[in-house]
Amino acid sequence: MKNDSSATCVKLVNMTFYAHHGVYKEEHFVGSKYEVDAEMYFNFSQAAQRDDITSTIDYRTVYEKIKSVLTQKKFFLIEAVAYTIAMEFLDDFPLLDRVTIKVRKRNPPVGGVCDYAEAAYTAQQS
Repeated sequence: MKNDSSATCVKLVNMTFYAHHGVYKEEHFVGSKYEVDAEMYFNFSQAAQRDDITSTIDYRTVYEKIKSVLTQKKFFLIEAVAYTIAMEFLDDFPLLDRVTIKVRKRNPPVGGVCDYAEAAYTAQQS
């Protein structure tokens, strides 16, 4: 079997945070619920064979990095949130070949009923 990282992926799904992002001033003041999915593509064969966390990406570190971006910075757009997280992942996790970050904003202010708005950004190592 080919040793291909495109076939190996670790996902953290529906991490939930309360943060203060948005185009409108009220959104920065009141805040909203955000959900994030991270899909991390890399070859984790050695980690799996050895059952060794040092050969993979630590989920706690991933969670803390996402939490930091969402709660320590303010953005107007969820597109910017997804992009920033993806770029930081590529910088901080050299093991990654590709990452997809999805950011959902619950009940976006669209003037009607809408469960969520979602932005997804995929980036890969150059």
